[in-house]
Amino acid sequence: MQCVRRQPKPSKSEEKILQEESKKVAAQNGKILGLQDDEDLKFLLKGSQLTKIKSPSWKKGRFYKLQDDCKTIWYESKRRLTLPKPQTFCIWDIQDVRPGHQTEGMQKFAKEIPESRCFSIVFKGQRKNLDLIASSEEEAGRWTDGLAKIIQNSSSMSQKQRTKHWIHAALRKADKNKDNKMTYKELKSFMKAVNIQADDRYAKEIFEKCDKSQTAALEDDEIEEFYKLLTQREEIDVIFSRYESKDGLMFADNFKKFLVEEQQEAVSPEFVASLIERYEPSEAAKRQHALTKDGFLLYLLSAESNIFDVAHKKVYQDMTKPLSRYFISSSHNTYLMEDQLKGPSSTEAYIRALSKGCRCVELDCWNGPNSEPVIYHGYTLTSKILFSDAIKAIKNYAFKASPYPVIISLENHCTVDQQIVMAKHMKTILGDMLLTVPPDRKLEDLPSPEQLKGKILVKGKKLKSFPHNGPSSSTEAAEVSDEDEAADMDDESVKHKVASKNDNSTLKLARELSDMVVYCKSVHFRGFANTKPFYEMSSFVESKAQKLASDSGPSFIIHNTKQLSRIYPAGWRTDSSNYNPVPLWNVGCQIVALNFQTPGTEMDLYLGRFKDNGSSGYVLKPEFIRDSGTQFNPNSITDGKWRTNKKFHVMIISAQQLPKENKSKNCIIDPVVTVEIHGVARDCQKKETQVLENNGFNPMWNDRFLFEIDVPALALVRFLIEDHDSSSKNDFVGQYTLPLTSLKSGYRHIHLLNRNGDQHSAATLFVHTVLMDP
Repeated sequence: MQCVRRQPKPSKSEEKILQEESKKVAAQNGKILGLQDDEDLKFLLKGSQLTKIKSPSWKKGRFYKLQDDCKTIWYESKRRLTLPKPQTFCIWDIQDVRPGHQTEGMQKFAKEIPESRCFSIVFKGQRKNLDLIASSEEEAGRWTDGLAKIIQNSSSMSQKQRTKHWIHAALRKADKNKDNKMTYKELKSFMKAVNIQADDRYAKEIFEKCDKSQTAALEDDEIEEFYKLLTQREEIDVIFSRYESKDGLMFADNFKKFLVEEQQEAVSPEFVASLIERYEPSEAAKRQHALTKDGFLLYLLSAESNIFDVAHKKVYQDMTKPLSRYFISSSHNTYLMEDQLKGPSSTEAYIRALSKGCRCVELDCWNGPNSEPVIYHGYTLTSKILFSDAIKAIKNYAFKASPYPVIISLENHCTVDQQIVMAKHMKTILGDMLLTVPPDRKLEDLPSPEQLKGKILVKGKKLKSFPHNGPSSSTEAAEVSDEDEAADMDDESVKHKVASKNDNSTLKLARELSDMVVYCKSVHFRGFANTKPFYEMSSFVESKAQKLASDSGPSFIIHNTKQLSRIYPAGWRTDSSNYNPVPLWNVGCQIVALNFQTPGTEMDLYLGRFKDNGSSGYVLKPEFIRDSGTQFNPNSITDGKWRTNKKFHVMIISAQQLPKENKSKNCIIDPVVTVEIHGVARDCQKKETQVLENNGFNPMWNDRFLFEIDVPALALVRFLIEDHDSSSKNDFVGQYTLPLTSLKSGYRHIHLLNRNGDQHSAATLFVHTVLMDP
């Protein structure tokens, strides 16, 4: 048994020095955040005792404190049979901070606690919410306001500030004795922590170069020197030197030349001057109307120079077309947080989907106790939530990410009595948000997203009563089935399936619920030759939709110019995996529903598609698949207005500060980059860089690729970085996906996203792209 020697306890004088040093570091980081002398920040740095709540009986005190890096929250967890265990989470991990009883846990377990003392930290990804109770209203306010400021200011930091903050935090972590000095041993530990494999000779060389005081330790200015050496970008030096005028400056005329020639941007002298004013840190250079190398890099790292067209971050498309002319961001089994057999159902899942711009959410409704309908995945062990709670969550978050309409897709398994309760809840909770009558008297086509701003539509079965004929409390016999499973069946099999589920009696449809359905009336698909009214829509299981897309692509496209189509994952996907949405978009399907809770290539493509048009959840389909007279066939590309051939040149230059997939200290990643094109079948292709061994900090490839693309209007580009493994599947490191039509040419930094689609704090990929005619 190996004995671990305890670290000697620091003396009072040493402790005081460490405390002063910690204050100094915290003040520096507070200044970087723009929160110097902020009272809320000071409070969080001192920390306080809060009560963590997980159930009516599980309420435990924890001491929470912001670390001096101003980005890490430290807390102490006391676990049975172990010593108190400090744990941390990062500001970058937080999705939202909600005051009061705004999470499921708070509503269930803290009803008796005043809302003014309660707040919740909602994390990105699958991590559970942290529900906390403060000792006073003031303390809760300090935490919610303080965290909100740090999150807001962190997100507005420049990429260079983020990188510096990230590196200095890693340096601080490597400084084991907290003396603000870096020994050679600590430097080697730091380099491994940030993904740099350095042999002893190189590590010693860089250490001695920076140790100008020859004290065998780097401190203050020497650490700054080390930081500059570490972050030196040879590829930026090469680009800058081409346009450098003299004395290390790029004057305005040469900067304009760079923007026109390399970035392919039409810019005025006034705009060039505004960029210099915004990004040049040197006042002396500004006075000469010039950029230094630092200013040039700050511009290249800025949001304005991102590969995603900044103009497409706002709603720029025509929003006055009928709903059928748009791709609509849509979720399947929205209530699930995990798998479809025994995973938890939660209102939080609706909040997360709506916060990502989802505009169509699904509710599987079943009879519940006390005449209150519940939502869960029927005949499984998934947990249940109240229908009314789901509607409240939808009301509160429907229009926070986008003002455009939300569709509630009802999968109704309830008896008439509980259907009436469902209708009552929607009417009472949603109020004026709920669309119950057409917005105008025109009944020739679906209304537009613009006409339906701020409105919630209901999709479901409807009694034969269109246009809307006024509410009624009576009920009328009708077939109501699990439409998603029944969509591919004939009438007899539907009746048999419904009867077997309901004690040999077919379900009835309540008039009150029927009257909620205005434009999205669910009907069985009976072939493309069977013309239906514009307000009727069908749902297709992925396999049937894919077969229709493959065998009858042009007919499917024409059908989708007038009708809405909803596609959903097959029932065998019990792990909540996803299908590829791209072939269904290629034939104009609007509501292509995926499991939002499951990350992967499919969700990357999905979030990439709906990053366009201001992340509004509505993307206008290309003109050639919204024209009812189109001849376009995605499976057989002929000449037409859709065929606008492009050559897409990509050079993968370098990457910066890639995260470690394997947290082991001695494990350095071997990055490889794949560039993928997703679109019509003939455009789908991918190409891969060489593998660079043992460098996740500043790998450089300079690998060039050429893609020929026939239908760029439907193409998506995905940049994927993985940690290469010769004996097993590569580990995911980061990715970025965007429509080809939103891509900017030139030298661009790609701010990489993690597995859940959230931005890494410092990781970037540097590329050069050109999109040109053959």
